[in-house]
Amino acid sequence: MNPINKNFITAFNLKIHPWTMEETLAYIEANVISHNINMQHMVINAAVIVYAHKNIKLRNAINNSDLINIDGIPVVWALRFLGHKIPERVAGVELFQNLVQLCAEKNYKPYFLGAEQSVLNEMIERFKIKHPKLNIAGSHHGYYTENEEKKIADDIKKSKADMLFIGIASPKKELFLDKYTKYMDVSFSIGVGGAFDVLSGKTKRAPLWMQKIGMEWFFRFLQEPKRMWKRYLITNTLFFKYLIKEKFSVKRSL
Repeated sequence: MNPINKNFITAFNLKIHPWTMEETLAYIEANVISHNINMQHMVINAAVIVYAHKNIKLRNAINNSDLINIDGIPVVWALRFLGHKIPERVAGVELFQNLVQLCAEKNYKPYFLGAEQSVLNEMIERFKIKHPKLNIAGSHHGYYTENEEKKIADDIKKSKADMLFIGIASPKKELFLDKYTKYMDVSFSIGVGGAFDVLSGKTKRAPLWMQKIGMEWFFRFLQEPKRMWKRYLITNTLFFKYLIKEKFSVKRSL
């Protein structure tokens, strides 16, 4: 049996692969080389779990994905609290950087979709400086309307990209992938959320010590308090509520 269909757990009504970064990268590269499937990959954090609880289209899009990694220490802790063996967090920003490096080393062509045009341009410029051999298939900003989706999907298909990176917020990125992954015929597609902002320098990433104790969200809140306070207050409260509910449902099933 394909390990991607076997080695997963189920929690919060979502399929989740408790893999390491090394296992994830190895599987992705093997698929890009063989092009067996148009692989759809997602990373989930507490916010995505909360959104998926309320949005059945998002939940279905995640569960339709081929590989779902855990991005977020609070989710790692929560799953361990529920009794699952979780080896580590696979941070979306780091996975993104590792995959871009892989593209440069193996001449895979990436396509970047997301963020404001200026942010997108700055990120691409930084990638070119760091990886001079990087052969970019194309790019498009993330501020498009629903009517423009098909045109963007057409552009990605024509680009013959090997990997597609989408730096757009949930649930827009997940729904786009669920709708167009097979049509675009890209070996590997992944949603990386706010990683474009981080890697362009628009926003700073939390210090390592804050990442390790699950406070990366708080660091982001400090950078944009007016925009983020309500989101994090509601999201974190609901995530804790769903965790307790999940814990009791697990106990009842024993």
